Amino acid sequence: MRLSVAARIRNNFLTGLIICAPIAITLWLTWSVVHWADSWVQPYIPTRYDPESYLDFAVPGTGLLIAMIFITIIGFLGKNLIGQSIVNFGESLVRRVPLVRTIYKSLKQIFETVLKEKSNSFKQVGLIEYPSPGLWSLVFVATDAKGEIASKFDAMGKDMVCVFLPPTPVPTAGFLIFVPREKIVILDMSPEDGARLLISGGLVTPEYPVAVPSQDVSAPAGRKRLSGAQKADRLIAPE
Repeated sequence: MRLSVAARIRNNFLTGLIICAPIAITLWLTWSVVHWADSWVQPYIPTRYDPESYLDFAVPGTGLLIAMIFITIIGFLGKNLIGQSIVNFGESLVRRVPLVRTIYKSLKQIFETVLKEKSNSFKQVGLIEYPSPGLWSLVFVATDAKGEIASKFDAMGKDMVCVFLPPTPVPTAGFLIFVPREKIVILDMSPEDGARLLISGGLVTPEYPVAVPSQDVSAPAGRKRLSGAQKADRLIAPE
């Protein structure tokens, strides 16, 4: 069937929107971050070191560049003995302030867990039955239950995993849920693909290659097979 002129114009407009919208949004977000960093850093730059004092036009990104250099230098100094002593002294001062020490300790633990090179946190995407049996939700696997929570679960004979259940379309908020290890179905998609799936409301689905059928093999030692009738159930190895 031949399309009418109006239908062709509509299709061309939607195609152009699909091409231009991601580019425009990416440029806008990048520009906003650059201006936000400049507004925080540039007021503290001495006039003789500010390029805009010698030029007749603004130089966006100067504050962001200086902030990145400053953070890199702090990280370099923090690795040697003198830098660690200064950091420890600063942390000792922060720990004496009642409210500030709680916020600082929580934020430090979060950044150390997320940015640690050997951390496996949020590197796996899975499915759990939530909010009721038969309904499945996408989650990001954080880590095994640790500390007091782990001891309580061990006393009950349960092997629990901490997962993060983000909402759609804003994955920055969500629920922290402890789920039995055998109740999680691990997916092959990357965390980036999982985030895109959530943000798009299920419209952007990552491609999945067709797997070659193979014989069912028993789980290796030290691993547990997930319960369920599906043969595609993944294995989760405890840390």
